[in-house]
Amino acid sequence: MSDQIRLPDLSTDKDYSGASFSPIYATTVTVSGGLAAHGRASGLARSDDGALDISLRMPTELGGHGEGTNPEQLIAAGFAACFHGALSLVARQEELDPVVISVDATVAFGRDPEDGGYLLHVDLVVNWPGVASDLAAPLLDKASSLCPYIKMGRQGTPTTITLAP
Repeated sequence: MSDQIRLPDLSTDKDYSGASFSPIYATTVTVSGGLAAHGRASGLARSDDGALDISLRMPTELGGHGEGTNPEQLIAAGFAACFHGALSLVARQEELDPVVISVDATVAFGRDPEDGGYLLHVDLVVNWPGVASDLAAPLLDKASSLCPYIKMGRQGTPTTITLAP
């Protein structure tokens, strides 16, 4: 017997508490370097609750063996899932059934022309059969204004880096 998955009780008119950031959920993932002492090449990633427990490997295009999950795949999954959730919420608000919506996320890793370092580029493609583009376009815009992953890409994300005691 399988239980029905309950939709999250999130909306655009709840959980707002004012001018400062107020976290609703937080998680911690710890990455260690593994055999090569390099988190990207041979890392181990584990969430604080144990639900995520994977080996990280470099894709073949970056010189690795490609025998595991790489960080870009994790970012792509996060972007696609988050945008799908935002679009699902917007669709339901417009009394549209989101069951047929799927989101493809492509994350490209490459050189940053500004400083020679590295940069990510994300492309999202929404598959929404049966919904005309003139109806979908404003809903995609609204979903992109709600999705924290899109905001992260557009606005940046406040980040602190500290050395543990």
